[in-house]
Amino acid sequence: MTAATLAPAGGARIGTRGLLVAAGLAAVAAVTLFVGARFGMLLAVGLGFGIVLEGLRFGFAGPWRAMILRREPAGMLAQILAIALVAIVSIPLISSHPGEIGGAQAPIGWAMLGGAFVFGAAMQVVLGCGSGTLVNAGSGNPVSLLALPFFAIGSFAGAYHLIWWTDLGALPILTLTGGAGLAVTLAGLAGLAGIVLWRAAPGTRAVPRRLLLAAVLLAALAVANLAIAGQPWGVVYGLGIWAAKGFVALGGDLSGSAFFTAPGSVARVNGSILTDYSSLTDIGLIAGAFGVAAWRRGALAAPLPRYPARAWIATVVAGLALGYSSRLAFGCNVGAFFSGIATGSLHGWAWFVMAFAGAYLGIWLRPRLGLEART
Repeated sequence: MTAATLAPAGGARIGTRGLLVAAGLAAVAAVTLFVGARFGMLLAVGLGFGIVLEGLRFGFAGPWRAMILRREPAGMLAQILAIALVAIVSIPLISSHPGEIGGAQAPIGWAMLGGAFVFGAAMQVVLGCGSGTLVNAGSGNPVSLLALPFFAIGSFAGAYHLIWWTDLGALPILTLTGGAGLAVTLAGLAGLAGIVLWRAAPGTRAVPRRLLLAAVLLAALAVANLAIAGQPWGVVYGLGIWAAKGFVALGGDLSGSAFFTAPGSVARVNGSILTDYSSLTDIGLIAGAFGVAAWRRGALAAPLPRYPARAWIATVVAGLALGYSSRLAFGCNVGAFFSGIATGSLHGWAWFVMAFAGAYLGIWLRPRLGLEART
């Protein structure tokens, strides 16, 4: 094949990549112009999340699986590094701006602990947490494309019933604040890193530069999200709002839910998704992952895997479980584990313990549900 033959394909790819960049910039500019600068910046932050997660292959479900099955610690160590970097900025920032900037704070209760366990199992079934499902759907993964709408429906249902579940019993919200809180948080993360390294297989302790870079960039984006929105990075709430809007559009009545009749929820359901912080970053995350996937291969979807029917049914059920359980647990790997610990909430630590335990169940279930691709 000659250089002349290759030129059109190369030129087409350059053109496609140029269109991707132009589309991203145009979307940010449009939101800024018609909605406001803060919302345009949050869309840009969401695009950044998607680009970093997909472009540098940073995730949560996969590294947990690698640690459990093969005792490979690199991905988990990168997660811990990113959380520590965010905590160094966010805990003092929240302490110095009370009422203006808030953390990902939630009570530890029976529903929260059970929800985290179920979420940990479900995310290993579909190999995607909250952010992972969005990223994988954006990059064209068929399992995540199927799971995502059911994730949103489950998130809506979990929010609808949330007050009933929390009434089963919970502790007061417990947070680590100020310099002492930051010191305890960093000590806890160092201890977790030590345990991960202790359990690591010989010769696997090095963290690739790609993951170190991703951890730093992800931390910078999370801090930007906190500063712009006044709240930490979250995923699940936005998905539930999307499903709630669809429910209302179809004639549904939300008056029976204490969660959705609260003033803040009413405003978000009735308002535009372009003024909802979580929705904007979720949209940006999906679009950023799509852009990276299209940049790489010029294709819009991955090949459909040869799974049996029970695998696709399991994907739907797992998607519903992801959404429902994450609302009960007050977040996913992002909203509870990452942002919870990084902003000093003790529920983030409890979430991690229960979700990691649930991951063992999910890893055991995945091949039995037919979700390991045939060779």
